[in-house]
Amino acid sequence: MNGSDGFAFNFLNARVAAQYAPMILEGLGVTILLAALIIAAGLVAGLALAVVRAFGVRPLNWLIIFTVDLFRALPPLVIIVLIYFGLPAAGLSMSGFWATWLSLTLVLMAFAEEIFWAGISAVPKGQWEAGRAMGLHFLPTLRLVVLPQAIRIAIPPLVNRTIAITKGTALGSVVAVSEILGAAQSGMAFSGNPTPLTLGALAYLVLFLPVVIAGRWIETRFAWKR
Repeated sequence: MNGSDGFAFNFLNARVAAQYAPMILEGLGVTILLAALIIAAGLVAGLALAVVRAFGVRPLNWLIIFTVDLFRALPPLVIIVLIYFGLPAAGLSMSGFWATWLSLTLVLMAFAEEIFWAGISAVPKGQWEAGRAMGLHFLPTLRLVVLPQAIRIAIPPLVNRTIAITKGTALGSVVAVSEILGAAQSGMAFSGNPTPLTLGALAYLVLFLPVVIAGRWIETRFAWKR
C-alpha cells in the first residue's frame, strides 16, 4: 500500500464513513443545540450586566468587573473541568452537556458584557443630554436612545467573539458530551480508523463556514458609520 492509498484507507475509508456518518450527524445536532443555547444565554446575560453597570452603582460595578475579568482570564476548558468535577463535591451534579453550556455561557457573558459596555461608553454624552432634554428619565434614555446605538456599535466585535466561543463546544468532548468531536472520537475508537475524524472536520465546516460568512455580512451590514 503506497502513501496515497494508505492515506485514503485511514482518512477516507468509505466503509467506515458510511457506518459512522449517522453518529456524526447526531453529534452535529447536539453541537447546534448547544451552540444555540450558549449564544442565547450568553448574549442576554452579557447585555443585562452591561445595563446594570450603566447605573453606576459602585459595589455592583466592582462585582461585575471582577466576575467578567475572572471568566475572561480562565481558559474555557479549565472552567468546564472545574464545573463538571467540582460541583459534585458541593452536592450539585451536572451532566457534561449542561456543564459545557454553563461554562461557555459564562465565558461568552463576560466577553459580551465588555463589548456591550464599550458600545454604551462610545455613545456620545450628547445623546444622554438629548434624551433628558426630551423629558426622558435615565432608564428610558438608556433603553430608547443609548442602547440601540450601543448595540449597533457592538455588533462587529460581538459576532467575532460569539463565533470563536461557540466553536469551543468541541471542548465538551472532554466531559463526554457527544457533540461532533466526541462522536468522531467514539467512532474512531470503535472502528480503529480515523475516518470519523475526517467526517467530524467536514461537519464543523458545514456548520461554521456559513456562520462565518454570515458573520462577515452582519459586520458589514451593521458596521457603525461615523
